[in-house]
Amino acid sequence: MSRRFRWAIIIIVVGCSLFFMFPLSKNVRLGLDLQGGMHVVLGVETEKAVEAKLDSAVYQLRREFQEKNINFDYVQKTSSHSIGIGFEGDSRTAIESIAKNYMLKSDGISNDVLTLSIESGEIEQIKDSSVRQSLEVVRNRIDAFGVAEPLIQRQGKDQILVQLPGVTDPDRAVNLIGQTAQLSFYLVDSGADAAVAVETGNIPYGDILVFQKETEKSSGRVTARIPYLLKREVLLTGDSLMDAGVTYNQYSEPVVSFRFDPAGARIFEDLTANNTGQFLAIVLDNNVYSAPRINERIPGGSGTITGNFTLDTAKDLAIVLRAGSLPAPVNILENRTVGPSLGRDSIEKGVKASIVGLVIIMIFMLIYYKISGLIATVGLICNFLVLLGALCGLKATLTLPGIAGIILTLGIAVDSNVLIFERIREELRNGRTVLNAFETGYQKAFATIVDANVTSLIAAIVLFQFGTGPVKGFAVTLSLGLIASMFTAVFITKTVFTEFIIRTDSKTISI
Repeated sequence: MSRRFRWAIIIIVVGCSLFFMFPLSKNVRLGLDLQGGMHVVLGVETEKAVEAKLDSAVYQLRREFQEKNINFDYVQKTSSHSIGIGFEGDSRTAIESIAKNYMLKSDGISNDVLTLSIESGEIEQIKDSSVRQSLEVVRNRIDAFGVAEPLIQRQGKDQILVQLPGVTDPDRAVNLIGQTAQLSFYLVDSGADAAVAVETGNIPYGDILVFQKETEKSSGRVTARIPYLLKREVLLTGDSLMDAGVTYNQYSEPVVSFRFDPAGARIFEDLTANNTGQFLAIVLDNNVYSAPRINERIPGGSGTITGNFTLDTAKDLAIVLRAGSLPAPVNILENRTVGPSLGRDSIEKGVKASIVGLVIIMIFMLIYYKISGLIATVGLICNFLVLLGALCGLKATLTLPGIAGIILTLGIAVDSNVLIFERIREELRNGRTVLNAFETGYQKAFATIVDANVTSLIAAIVLFQFGTGPVKGFAVTLSLGLIASMFTAVFITKTVFTEFIIRTDSKTISI
């Protein structure tokens, strides 16, 4: 390879690195530990997803039996994984045939009650699907919330890791992420007294007790809990929801409007037509938001949710409704907030450590290897530029462990130069000429340098593959730094050395 061509490659690589780097403040993506923000680990209650699937099956089976005129007394959940169906006559075969469509198997019959349970393979699939769906729902909510460069990924079997750099309102973000947003519509049991049920603890058969929370807009403090007795049957869920947004009522207060898809709109129209004069409770995450009276049939499948909303709470509710409900409740297993001041302090210390480390290495190389140390220092600076340029160009995230990775790769780059210089010294002691010792030294050191860097690169790749968060940040900078150090030690410094020896026609070398 000609000297001119080698210099062209060096100029292109260093030039591209500088192009991607500047302005550095905009092109370097900072991780959570440097920028500040939130680190949240969510635990998905996968067993609740199985129960929800069974509740849905109960409702769907009841409707399908009615549509197909199959004789049955009741369909109800008997455990978290099984359903009991009371039937009449010879309808067992038809019931079992329909049940297969819902991945339910027959566990036998006793006293005209057929027991169906979810297949074991289906249970595991529901749990896995609930985590994957929760991951997408959380991602959609955060995207709508407007967080730049969030990290959202699955962790373990039933956990989700969420990192939100730059978040300034952690409480609002946690509420947005963790809200299950299961929207359901129930009929209010107007013939029962909810206050008496709360006082005595006796809830009428077929009813559920749910409360409506009244809160202060300014503080969010719950000021009252109004009880409602609702018919247990879910008439409609938010699964059919197509859109949601914030509008204002006649009092200029924010409300959340919603619109169902065509199938949901038909159900909503039939629901309102068949229950005119009754009260319809709109329940979200086991809280009654409103319970308006149905005055007439409502076509079009649209309505509003009223409550003591602020503009922000109304927007957040619209976001979670648009993004979809979580298939199962999630628990906040870990919640850490890194302040921006702590992040700035970490950046300052990291930059200071990098500069100090770089200066110490340069001084050592200049004192110990003289002119050769100066050439190695040029290579070291190029290594630093190429590494930063690669981080910016690949949109990699720089973390505090990543800064440690940068410092480590600078040491590795010096180690490569030390190997080369010691080889050259050895060849000079054996009586070789400067150019011959130089070429032989690089040739003999090359295999050792490649072996050392490749083994380290394999370790970095393993860290990236199986690590999370900061560990990945360390692995990224280490990997890029190793590649950069091989390029600078074997290519850049060799090119500079060759140019220096040829131009000075030196019979000796300062090493």
